[in-house]
Amino acid sequence: MLQIKNWQNHFQKLFPYYKRGAYTVISKQRQKRNYLVTVITPVYNAEKFISQSIESVMNQSIGFENIEYILIDDCSTDHSREILLNYVECYDNIRVVLLDCNSGSPGYPRNIGIELATSPYITFLDADDWLHYDGLKILYEILEETGDPYVVGKTIQIEKGRSKVVGEHQSCKERRSVSPFSIPHIFHHLGPTARMMRTSFIKRKRIQFPEMKFAEDKQFFIDVLTSCQKISTTTKPIYYVNRLEETIKTRLTNQTNILQKTNYNLQVIHYILNRKLDSQIEKMIVNRIYEYDLIRRFFTTPHFQSTKLKLFYYYKFKRIVKTAKQLKYDFTDNFLQPIHKVIYELILEKRYRDVTRLLEWERNTKVKEIIIKKQKPFVVIPFLEEKYRYIPIPLYFTFKQHLCEHNRYILHFQVYGDHLHSITDVLIRDSKDAHNEYTLPVQISENGAGVIEIPLDEIKSFPPANYSIFVRYNDYEKMNIRQLIKNELKHRYENRIFSFYHTAFSNVALKIRQS
Repeated sequence: MLQIKNWQNHFQKLFPYYKRGAYTVISKQRQKRNYLVTVITPVYNAEKFISQSIESVMNQSIGFENIEYILIDDCSTDHSREILLNYVECYDNIRVVLLDCNSGSPGYPRNIGIELATSPYITFLDADDWLHYDGLKILYEILEETGDPYVVGKTIQIEKGRSKVVGEHQSCKERRSVSPFSIPHIFHHLGPTARMMRTSFIKRKRIQFPEMKFAEDKQFFIDVLTSCQKISTTTKPIYYVNRLEETIKTRLTNQTNILQKTNYNLQVIHYILNRKLDSQIEKMIVNRIYEYDLIRRFFTTPHFQSTKLKLFYYYKFKRIVKTAKQLKYDFTDNFLQPIHKVIYELILEKRYRDVTRLLEWERNTKVKEIIIKKQKPFVVIPFLEEKYRYIPIPLYFTFKQHLCEHNRYILHFQVYGDHLHSITDVLIRDSKDAHNEYTLPVQISENGAGVIEIPLDEIKSFPPANYSIFVRYNDYEKMNIRQLIKNELKHRYENRIFSFYHTAFSNVALKIRQS
């Protein structure tokens, strides 16, 4: 391992100056190659995971020799630099950039990587995350096939003891050369994960990350998506986001409090409005930021839940509302969750105690009361008056009966709501491992009677685990089937016991065990 101390004193002697306090380190054996993909990684105090991240790039099925790997160290204070310099000495397709002053944002390091990239395609990898073995090959082949400037795949978030899919709207189905605006909620997940872009497209459009401590990737990918005529998506796993406890302190987003994040989100709002986009596209973006960043996340942080200074939050929110006065439309009209509109209206009425109580009720009430009015489902908020008591939900599925015959599990249920014809399929997914999932068709009649048939022969090889059963609609949105009365059904098939049971949230679920 290379050991270099007193970095500031050695920069100019050891490494060529690049730009604004950046110095490049290139292997002595480096030769010009026709790389297929450039991977760009900003690094800051990532010594615990950087080797795992680099190894995931080196082990790519596309072939490491076809990858240009650019890592930009943002003035780390741990051993990250020694680790990077050790790799650059051993591999001539690794290029390291060293910053002599911390930029305070992953934006500047990523911009350096874009500028230095020489391959046809670029992708981003954070220093504590890693790639699926086939990740780069899958994205590269799709862009080669379609000629699109952008493709995105599945991101899986790894937490202690479990994994889950992030941003399902963009990886729920295989799409080729479609308008980005044809994908519902395309602006609802704008991190750098699982995406590959045509380098010439990014450079020709002069798209760069703003140098902000937070929301820099949001603004960058808004610029990318609004500049694309066609994009592609895939259901294949591409990228793993590390959310293990060891990463919490090192991520910049965790060093930024909610009020700072709010200011950055408002900067993005102003930036988008100044771009004078098509009104429908602008509305898609603005609705997402107001609903989820400036309402949902603002009022669901642990600090808001515990602080006695909630009035300060409400005062800040009034200033947020003022930014919407220049809009020519009501940004709440297309909120994905109607409860967010209730929160918004209660705040406008200065009913702060009701807002606090509503948020606590939503967080703590596992099984909420649902009533049906004229075949439409509503969540009941018991402590609010008639105007706000009944919150509409798009669909609601209730259990009727189930049975096993001929080694097939058959579930009958009833559907209520306006989105009957948007129901697409059924998803069975391991509750802890997002890799284990299975989709199958669903039958829905005009009167809302639904039937699911699960052939046990097709899931007998599933690993023993607990599985959630979802009905999906609008491509990626999903909901469980409510079973208010416990009615467990067990069936033994070959070397497995299949138990269809009632969960703590009163939903139908599946447990598979060895017999």
